Amino acid sequence: MKDGFRKKIDHAVGKAISDWNMIVDNEKILVGISGGKDSQVLLNILFSLKKKAPVDFKILPVHIDAGFDGSFAEELGCYIKETYGCLKIEYKEYGVLAHSRENTENPCFLCSRLRRNRLFEMAKEEGCQKIALGHNKDDIIETLFINMFYSGKMATMKPKQSFFQGTLDIIRPLSYVEKKDIVRFAQSSGLPEFRNNCPSADKTKRTEIRHMLEDLYKHNKNIKGNIFRSLRNIVPEYLLNN
Repeated sequence: MKDGFRKKIDHAVGKAISDWNMIVDNEKILVGISGGKDSQVLLNILFSLKKKAPVDFKILPVHIDAGFDGSFAEELGCYIKETYGCLKIEYKEYGVLAHSRENTENPCFLCSRLRRNRLFEMAKEEGCQKIALGHNKDDIIETLFINMFYSGKMATMKPKQSFFQGTLDIIRPLSYVEKKDIVRFAQSSGLPEFRNNCPSADKTKRTEIRHMLEDLYKHNKNIKGNIFRSLRNIVPEYLLNN
């Protein structure tokens, strides 16, 4: 990996961590590992940061297997343990339940909610103050449009969000990093690929929104940056609120 590109990524992650005060001294961070590029890049960067950061923190990688056929949990576990020394795996039926006949309308929502709730429980059990997830700049923009189009509200994921009266935070250190740079980082670092075995993969509302935005980006390279900046440049008097 070229030094200039690595510095670009490190700078973006460092700025997000600094802007949102994501990591402080003497805390334990649970890192959600899906097996995809985003979470693997996040874990790689956090362990690299741990070696040189002025604060001391512990990292606990966690993978929740959703119960689909073709599980890669063991293969992922071997790789993470060999590379970073630890990984906690839990086998659940969340994905199977979410795709059952009783829940045909929005399987992704239920599966995501069940997995997140279990991460909350595991963080408490393991004494973690933070849960780090691999969401990136593109995810934040897409979530804005998903909420507008399908929920009728203007909202998105924040780089840092507090829960349970501030006793637990979700942090997203890749919030300022674009998806294309994450893909390039993963390829340059030789990170392994694990096939998404969810039957709804690439058939979601997020996929539709992503394709729409990608088409817009082709016509104007400034659109993505402008959308992202607009999330911190709210003009309330020009919205339909009383």
